[in-house]
Amino acid sequence: AMRLAVYWSICGMALRLTTLFSLYKFARPFKVSPIRMSSSSLSNPPTLALRNGLKHPVIGFGTYKVGVIPASASSAVASGGPSSVERTAEECVADALDVGYRFIECAQFYANESEVGKAIAKSGVDRKDLFICSKVWTTTIEQGPQAIEEQLMKTLADLGTDYVDLYLIHWPVPGKHVEAYKTLEKLADSGKIKGIGVSNYAWEDYVELKENGVKNLPLVNQIEINPFLYRKNTISKFAEEGVVLQSYRSLRDGKAFDDPTVVRIAESHNRSAAQILGRWCVQKGFVYIPKSVKKERMVENSEVFDFELSEAEMAELDSLTTPKAIETFGSLYRKCVNRDTSKDGTLDGVKMTITED
Repeated sequence: AMRLAVYWSICGMALRLTTLFSLYKFARPFKVSPIRMSSSSLSNPPTLALRNGLKHPVIGFGTYKVGVIPASASSAVASGGPSSVERTAEECVADALDVGYRFIECAQFYANESEVGKAIAKSGVDRKDLFICSKVWTTTIEQGPQAIEEQLMKTLADLGTDYVDLYLIHWPVPGKHVEAYKTLEKLADSGKIKGIGVSNYAWEDYVELKENGVKNLPLVNQIEINPFLYRKNTISKFAEEGVVLQSYRSLRDGKAFDDPTVVRIAESHNRSAAQILGRWCVQKGFVYIPKSVKKERMVENSEVFDFELSEAEMAELDSLTTPKAIETFGSLYRKCVNRDTSKDGTLDGVKMTITED
């Protein structure tokens, strides 16, 4: 009986060893994915301190071309009219909030703030846990203070909130943006705006605000920032003034996902190209605002806090901005500051010499 017990014990051990070897053999070809950041962590991300004490989340969800393609957006103009969209803004923002995003980036120009507001209302997320930013568009800026106040009230109603955390001048409309900014200063006194900022401002536009008696200078400047448009001189100037840089087109609309340098670095970290671009952004100290209409991509884009790029990798990515990219930026700036206004298509009042790099 003892010999039989020993025999079965040896057989059992051999079976277990065989099973373990088989599992190891079949598991070897697969890479183990790195630990991912949970949605609960995304809903409480790192923050950057603004000059007025506001804590700005370093990651947010962008709503440009989400559910709606604005009529004067480049893609709509190129196709001769608004393009079709995959999902409504309400659906996309609902997913973003469910994933864990708490900073929502909006704008009058995006033409979807009422849909964003519906998603917020249905989400059950407490307003105090949200950080909402909106921007006033060029047409309203041109019309003057009363139009700006009316637009702010419409934005608040559409979003279903009593205040926005940040309200920005979308473009420095020549001859109008200083007055518009001073209007926002007055509106901020009412408590409907917690902080004021700007978007697409060249250094010279910021200086113009300072020279014209603006007391509460911008807390943020939202500009395009990614390794393919890294304007070191401009960024340094704003940083020295204590202005936080919000990055739009952080992922370059997916147009750089096959860049050899980005791909190589992504493969070395077992990450996606989007995650490398996003990590570069937050590691530089910018506010990262990815956008997607697909829930799985929203999750993927957010997974940038559990790994680091080396100094050498950061330097490689820094070097991807070409002189041509800087030149293109300058041309786009001059084209867009009068966009949709009565001076659209002209260079009337446009600063022809700005700090481009």
